[in-house]
Amino acid sequence: MNITLDGPHTTDAARALRSELVERAATLRPLLAANADRTDRERMVPTENIDALAEAGLLSLMRPARYGGLQTDFRTLLDVGREVGRACGSTAWLTSLLNANAWFVGLFPAQAQDDVWAHIPDARVAGVVTPSGTAHVVEGGYRVSGRWAPASGCAHADWAVLGVERPDAEGTSDAVGIVLVPMTELTIEDTWFVTGMRGTASNSLVGEDLFVPAHRFHSVPDAVEGRYATPFTDEALYRAPFVPTAALVLTGPQLGLAAAAVDLLLAGAPRRGLTLTSYTVQAEAPTVQLAAANAASHADSAQLHAYRAAADIDEAARSGVLSAYDARARMRMDAGRAAVHAREAVRIVCSAQGASSFGESNPLQRIWRDIETGSRHAVLNPEVAAEIYGKSLFGIRGTVSEMV
Repeated sequence: MNITLDGPHTTDAARALRSELVERAATLRPLLAANADRTDRERMVPTENIDALAEAGLLSLMRPARYGGLQTDFRTLLDVGREVGRACGSTAWLTSLLNANAWFVGLFPAQAQDDVWAHIPDARVAGVVTPSGTAHVVEGGYRVSGRWAPASGCAHADWAVLGVERPDAEGTSDAVGIVLVPMTELTIEDTWFVTGMRGTASNSLVGEDLFVPAHRFHSVPDAVEGRYATPFTDEALYRAPFVPTAALVLTGPQLGLAAAAVDLLLAGAPRRGLTLTSYTVQAEAPTVQLAAANAASHADSAQLHAYRAAADIDEAARSGVLSAYDARARMRMDAGRAAVHAREAVRIVCSAQGASSFGESNPLQRIWRDIETGSRHAVLNPEVAAEIYGKSLFGIRGTVSEMV
């Protein structure tokens, strides 16, 4: 379905660039799909995929234009992630996350951004914003130690955004933060042994007593409240609300996986029989027709929720005014619902296709494994999002999580 829901102030130039970037992603789909089994089997997105994405500009969507990036918007990231996800869930996940982590860097002070991109403009950034490390104040900065997982994209990254706690700052806005660390100072431990999204190689990062200059620390509570350290306040992209953005960026790959599953059903049903029935092809059977309708509707619903959140986020970024708590709660709810609808679309397709869906040669089994895993990321947790949103509808705020 062609869904055009967009921010009210999106320019024709932005839409034209988005269309071009999605077309570039579509051009790469045959390559990415051909490598999808290998990606899953080897537990790693091939360098060939990453190089092709970079060459097409699809890893520079969230990088500031000051460093040669495209500095697009979140609807564009969503659409590119969806298109890549139609070919390979793991590759789409890295496309979205490597871009999202570049956005995080764009919130830091200018000196930190220069550290990452001034000498290597195409430097890539992985990250884990969960505060799994500790930071202690020393002269000029912090000493940081920790173990961070899952670090999607770390195998292809030059830098990492890492969440930390500061025990000495308990009760202040600096008690929790994110820091920037070069990958050369971290160790990657091979811990990502999972059923789905295997190719993301979301392994563990380990660092011990690392020195992090003060300008490479950013308060998370400040970020949640829209107080970013970047001095480039005229750059709309880096004014987007922190938590809704962190949730939304995970949905694009799942929109693509749902679309891929529906495509497989529509392509296969006219050619396959329906076992133990009189129907010569599945497409003639009302049960399969209903399954196709329901799966397509869930895939569309996932898009509608994600696109509404993207429109709200992009509009908030354009205006430069932090969205109210209740609006941010709805954005997080939208991201969670998008994941649920996308997952349900894939489930319906698998049920309609029967046990053959899970044959190792059938791409449906990989799609199913990928979305069952990806849709359960903590920041997308639909039950938590629903509780936050439901409470907000009754004027109850801030009792579930500070991440709204």
